[in-house]
Amino acid sequence: MGENRSRKLVVEVMNARNLMPKDGQGTSSPYVIVDFDGQRRRTKTKCRDLNPQFDEKLEFLVHNVESMGSETVEVNVYNDKKTVKKSSFLGKVKVSGNSFMRLGDETLVYYPLEKRSVFSQIKGEIGLKICYVDDEAPPPPVVEGEAAKAQTVEVTEEKKTEEEKSVEKAVVEETPATPMPTPVPIPSKDEAVKPPSTPNALEEKSSQKTPMHKRHYGSSGVSDLEAIRSIRSLGGDNRNRSSYDLVDRMPFLYVRVLKAKRTNADTESSSDLFAKLVIGTHSIRTKSVTDKDWDQVFAFDKEGLNSTALEVSVFAEKKETNAESSAVTITDLALGTVSFDLQEAPKRVPPDSPLAPEWYALDGLGSGENVSSSGTEVMLAVWIGTQADEAFQEAWQSDSGGLVAETRAKVYLSPKLWYLRVTVIQTQDLQLGSGGSAAVSPAPEPKAARFSELYVKAQLGPQVFKTSRIPVGSASAANPTWNEDLVFVAAEPFEPFLVLTVEDVSSGSPVGSAKVHLPSVDRRTDDLSESRSRWFNLVGDETRPYTGRIHVRVCLEGGYHVLDEAAHVTSDVRAAAKHLSRPPIGLLEVGIRGATNLLPVKTMDGTRGTTDAYVVAKYGPKWVRTRTILDRFNPRWNEQYTWDVYDACTVLTIGVFDNGRYKHDGTGKPGKDARMGKLRIRLSALDTNRVYVNTYSLTVLHPGGAKKMGEIELAVRFSCSSWINLLQAYSTPMLPKMHYVRPLAPAQQDILRYTAMRIVTARLARSEPPMGHEVVQFMLDSDTHVWSMRRSKANWFRVVGCLSRALSFARWLDGIRTWAYPSTTILVHALLVSIVLCPHLVLPTAFLYAFFIVALRFRFRPKSPGNMDPRASYIDSVGTDDLDEELDGLPSTRPAEIVRMRYDRLRALAGRAQTLLGDIAAQGERVEALFNWRDPRATGIFVVFCLLASLAFYIVPFKVFVLGYGFYYLRHPRFRDDMPSVPVNFFRRLPSFSDQIL
Repeated sequence: MGENRSRKLVVEVMNARNLMPKDGQGTSSPYVIVDFDGQRRRTKTKCRDLNPQFDEKLEFLVHNVESMGSETVEVNVYNDKKTVKKSSFLGKVKVSGNSFMRLGDETLVYYPLEKRSVFSQIKGEIGLKICYVDDEAPPPPVVEGEAAKAQTVEVTEEKKTEEEKSVEKAVVEETPATPMPTPVPIPSKDEAVKPPSTPNALEEKSSQKTPMHKRHYGSSGVSDLEAIRSIRSLGGDNRNRSSYDLVDRMPFLYVRVLKAKRTNADTESSSDLFAKLVIGTHSIRTKSVTDKDWDQVFAFDKEGLNSTALEVSVFAEKKETNAESSAVTITDLALGTVSFDLQEAPKRVPPDSPLAPEWYALDGLGSGENVSSSGTEVMLAVWIGTQADEAFQEAWQSDSGGLVAETRAKVYLSPKLWYLRVTVIQTQDLQLGSGGSAAVSPAPEPKAARFSELYVKAQLGPQVFKTSRIPVGSASAANPTWNEDLVFVAAEPFEPFLVLTVEDVSSGSPVGSAKVHLPSVDRRTDDLSESRSRWFNLVGDETRPYTGRIHVRVCLEGGYHVLDEAAHVTSDVRAAAKHLSRPPIGLLEVGIRGATNLLPVKTMDGTRGTTDAYVVAKYGPKWVRTRTILDRFNPRWNEQYTWDVYDACTVLTIGVFDNGRYKHDGTGKPGKDARMGKLRIRLSALDTNRVYVNTYSLTVLHPGGAKKMGEIELAVRFSCSSWINLLQAYSTPMLPKMHYVRPLAPAQQDILRYTAMRIVTARLARSEPPMGHEVVQFMLDSDTHVWSMRRSKANWFRVVGCLSRALSFARWLDGIRTWAYPSTTILVHALLVSIVLCPHLVLPTAFLYAFFIVALRFRFRPKSPGNMDPRASYIDSVGTDDLDEELDGLPSTRPAEIVRMRYDRLRALAGRAQTLLGDIAAQGERVEALFNWRDPRATGIFVVFCLLASLAFYIVPFKVFVLGYGFYYLRHPRFRDDMPSVPVNFFRRLPSFSDQIL
């Protein structure tokens, strides 16, 4: 193509279909942003339309025609922020330049919208036409006085450095077709205009070498570099500043080592090279490569450095082969070193562009036959940054043991869980094997019929459930019918098959089995629709290809929330079906700052104690694990994480562990992570948009007693933009609708919950790096069903504490009744008279009194979120044997005499509990006996009393009765008898079923 021709790319946005509603009212107001080669265009907004028709053409200038095939058109769809609080993401599409067609050959193509992250809720597709057209282009304008200079300065593509090419690509910017919105939503770095990857000095240097056309950004006349910086500041600066505002910025020394080159012909060019970094006592080497390209980043904790000088040395691995023994000897040949003064290292704060690496000449090292002083250069960059630097996650970290996978910060996701309901209806044409008749069918002679007991066993992975047994053999039971529901927990991705087996109890062998393809079953979200039932053929062994058929109904229940944690500490209550989930009402931000005074958990080299601590935080399906800080009793993590909040009445769980997996023992098996403490924070106890920075104690139970392991410092903020949505959540049911219209039995729900816990534990253990099952079980409280004397005492005193107010009121009332406070008793008489004469003032007065009492207690409200309370947990009030029993697994690992002693103690406690239950049951049975004539004389007396009472209340006004009974109840002690009253004596003589219990 000639030099006087240019190329334009035309992207025609036609329409979109089946978009996800994002405005909270079942619809969206979408618009489209298209990015190509540093240029951005957007369409108009289509209000409240899930199938919008855009029909807009957006034009882009192709700067480099030869490299157009390697470019990418990125299309992002957003919901307009005018309809909601902020623009929400509806999906994106990336189209490679290899698929661009010439004008006239383009076709309409529908691209499915992709997610931006695993948390995005995206669906639908967008229709695009993409083509390019070649046009005549005017010669570039040359400023007067600089024409000769512009003509002489030419830099060919072969001679341009990589830095100059990247600067030229970033600086070139074309005028948008429509004015750019203010601000344009830039959800992530991938969707924003890419900033130049070099510092300002390099940008200016490149602009002087390479002639470029003078362009304007929009109609304001802003230069290209200023326009790019303004776009960068729209999203990057604010986003990075808000993502680390709850923690302290930790200084790190970053060293990026890219490559090396050498000009010495005496040195073998094929030998492997590696670089070695030395800072005081810190020493680390890069990987050994042949092509001299390392591209590795190293991050040193600046507070842990004991020197201000950095030395980078390059070595060549020289291999020598012994002719006699054929042994290979590797000798490290030093090529040189370069030193840096760390006090002069530049500082970088995101969103500043990454520091450009430079070539540094190495100085020769010493003298000797193994030392080379030939010319060698190394490309590297050194700067001071923080944990907010983009290079931090991929860097070798000095405080986390380097590049060990088990010590890195990671985010885990629990698998999405569903309830699988299997309704076993009936079977037909069963072939009962060799021991029975040919088939279960109506037989004319009952003597020939074989009587068997059949049941259906359903298996999904390790889960097995069975129906009840049904006798088969008579004509009335020729086709056994169960109509029983079996409920499983299924996790995405689903197991391939659900196996149904009909088994014969008498013969002990299966009649036949069938497989149900699980991903193809129906999904149900409510109880109004019934899933379809299906017949499946039963298959026996090789000699019996057909043994009958089974009629079942299988569906995935999307209207339930699958509980995988204890109900009282749940962090997620959303239904399994995505479209039943409501929009989030807020954002939870947690800054894990650090820990202090941690106790040693293990020994290092058998000489001293050490702790390698990390933190796990769990809320909803998202688990986060901080990096492991090695060998420190006061580690500082300063990591910040966020979660979407769908219900404020949920709990955040945080645990601290000692990492025992990053070092393997002699058998090659990883160790276990030791628990160091756990705390829970209920979101409903937090004020919105307020930062809580507190220190929480860490306590862990051991068989020898409770032990304080240290303290952890956290910063928590619960942000909510709408008080209406927050208050509305308090009026809605806690769980989805299906839990109330078709509830699961309590025993069944417990089984399913522990099954879900096992599934989550197994899935997270299969991640890389794995999260240990001991960590997941500790976070999910999987041992809440285990007997514990300590928990029993704690729960008993919780009941007593709840009843203490009622007991206090009863004692106060008894004091009034016995005239212990005569003046107060007289006032109560006056109050009784006022209530009887003005009953309409009772409720207003009671509620007004409650208002003042509760309002005055506002100033005494808790100032910080609650934590584990050792006193309320009764840790110090139980013996060591009680704690040892609580922490002992099932089955017990203790000696038989200890188990027998604990069993006898449990029997004695259970005996007192059963007596209490019997006394409570007897009170209700006495009331039932009064109405069921179990004691004819007592019931006769009660009948006569009811007749006389009805006649008396017809005559005596109700106010007179209340006033008279009140005065009688408050009578002076001199008019009282110490013996029980007549009604009490009568009630205690009523019979109960206690005398009928064996």
